[in-house]
Amino acid sequence: MPDTRTPGPRPGPPTRVARRRAVTGATLALLLAVAGCTGSSRDRPAATRATGDPTPAAVSGPLCATLPSGTEPGNPGSLASQPPAQALTWIPVLATFEAAVRATGMGGELSAPGGLTILAPTDDAFRASFSTANLDELLLKDTDTLRGLLRDHLVAGARPVAELVAAGFVTTLAGTALTVTAAEPGARLADRAETVCADYRATGARIHVINKVLGSLPETAHEEDHAH
Repeated sequence: MPDTRTPGPRPGPPTRVARRRAVTGATLALLLAVAGCTGSSRDRPAATRATGDPTPAAVSGPLCATLPSGTEPGNPGSLASQPPAQALTWIPVLATFEAAVRATGMGGELSAPGGLTILAPTDDAFRASFSTANLDELLLKDTDTLRGLLRDHLVAGARPVAELVAAGFVTTLAGTALTVTAAEPGARLADRAETVCADYRATGARIHVINKVLGSLPETAHEEDHAH
């Protein structure tokens, strides 16, 4: 006899994967597949835990309105108790940066003693700086160069954006000095990048989402245009 039982609801796709669909290229798909094989449910907070933290956490910047808020998974308050590497996975526009952290094995370094400030470029910022082929090369082969690039976005101490502005400059873990000026409601870095959603908190860290890639690597995005 045919099975007439009503099928139960199908589980939805993992939230982390859904948030990364905006990132193009087979390389990132490969990295996510590897992460799926080696990770477990313990690597990320459950949705009930992510929405249950009542601690207020204020973020500021023009991009914040498009990012999780209120009681949504990934809202700023829910990330405050997460290690930085985990917190990054919940901010939808940082899929490329988070994939770079995975590719270089720098997740532990983000939980540095004494805290850390993470200046994290958006996916759009990476696309504006690097061609797909160049980014593939960094993620799959030239991870030493990629590690140096990431350290150009890390500053010792978990520093709110207002503190960065008050200091007037910071030195990254790569040894690069960056000028910092006020750019309401956040900061402008090295007269190049601006914070677009500042002051995410994670355990021992502050995460400031920025709109440009820092560092001295040559921009190659235009090469992709010439290829077509």
